Amino acid sequence: MVQSNYPQPPSETLPTMYDLPSEDPEEPGLPDEFHLLQPQLLRDTCRPATYDLYDLNEVFIGTDLNLYYEVRHPRWYKRPDWFLVLGVRRARQQTDLRWSYVIWQEGVAPFLAIELLSPGTEADDLGQSLREVNQPPSKWQVYEQILRIPYYGVFDRYQNRFQLFELQGVRYEAVPLPEARFWFEPLGLGLGVWQGDYQGTTGAWLRWYDAEHHWLPTPEEQAEQERQRAEQERQRAEQERQRAERLEARLRALGIDPDGLDG
Repeated sequence: MVQSNYPQPPSETLPTMYDLPSEDPEEPGLPDEFHLLQPQLLRDTCRPATYDLYDLNEVFIGTDLNLYYEVRHPRWYKRPDWFLVLGVRRARQQTDLRWSYVIWQEGVAPFLAIELLSPGTEADDLGQSLREVNQPPSKWQVYEQILRIPYYGVFDRYQNRFQLFELQGVRYEAVPLPEARFWFEPLGLGLGVWQGDYQGTTGAWLRWYDAEHHWLPTPEEQAEQERQRAEQERQRAEQERQRAERLEARLRALGIDPDGLDG
């Protein structure tokens, strides 16, 4: 049997998502409620309008999912609170749903990563922590220098502050957000801070909006809007029926047969 001496590509020799751990045994338990609700709102309202570039089958959203990024250290990973990838296929079958996002398998880095600040992660999220010898780089270093994610957002729910950084050359630069909003042209969507009620909790939330600056509805809100439209249409039809009945009654009172007017 002839054996090839050519080196195999990393996608064939490095561990896949099935080989790598998807949970951290040193961090048991689930995230707090905000870290569950806020990513869900981002997912519910993220519907890119630029279908000529990416249809919804080529938009992947990861929430609290291990992101493996370094082929030389295949077990190093970060776990973004929320990230968006453009140009990769979504799973068509439940059995194909990703366990983790493995960059050397996928071949595409995220377009946007978002971290939700916590007291214990703030320094790492904002690039203020120092890398220790023989330790993995910080989130900031991974997103900026290794994955080179074009946009990195940070949301502080304690101060209702949204910060966005754009990759300019080799460094992240802060993007001015005078209205706490930013329009992503490749997506045909904007992201900003919305004050309102989500799943029974009132506060400031990150949320997507459209070109008319309307906040995109969640599936539940969309269903309620459709229900209200149907009810309005039913009421309009009922008012029209009652108007027709009143007109018919007046005609009969005048001795006019309304049925005879049809001819």
